[in-house]
Amino acid sequence: MHSSAAAMSIEPADEELLDRVAAHDQSAFEAIYLRHSALVYSIALRVVADPGIAQDVAQEVFLRVWRHPALFDVTRGRFVSWLMSVARNRAVDEVRSRGRRRLREVMPAPGADDPADPQAVDPQLAAQLADERGEVRRALDLLPQEQRIAIELAYFGGMTQQEIASVLDTPLGTVKTRVRLAMRKLRISLEHPFDRDPLS
Repeated sequence: MHSSAAAMSIEPADEELLDRVAAHDQSAFEAIYLRHSALVYSIALRVVADPGIAQDVAQEVFLRVWRHPALFDVTRGRFVSWLMSVARNRAVDEVRSRGRRRLREVMPAPGADDPADPQAVDPQLAAQLADERGEVRRALDLLPQEQRIAIELAYFGGMTQQEIASVLDTPLGTVKTRVRLAMRKLRISLEHPFDRDPLS
């Protein structure tokens, strides 16, 4: 009785479910969705700060899983880490896209004689901010994968270190170490953006 109940309580791993998704197993896809939809939505919401847009982003992320399960490479880490990265990247893309649309809306048409709107976005400032975001993105890309995931969950996903440890199934002390090392490396990288290998 107990052994039977224990066997029934064992849930398939994400990677096993994904193999079944690749074979168009809808029940396996539903299991992945139920397991991770709240996490994906939370990450998207932290980035876009709009519940409706976050829901759209989450739906797009899972649609990608359903249509292209082979995009996940099991040799490069755990599925949940990959899924969180996809969610964050898609949410960031959405923010950038909306930012570009807002910039076009406030910019005067070429050759317009109207005086500059003091509330309009300064294109020079916008370019500077874009450059700074690019520097941060490049610095993040230089981090080891496990440190990059931890720092992204903390600062893009808005998770506590305890939550990160739970999601990644990693000891809390290990997560704290990864975040601390990542912060130190990011600081060095951003202070010396022209070094060839600032993180060595």
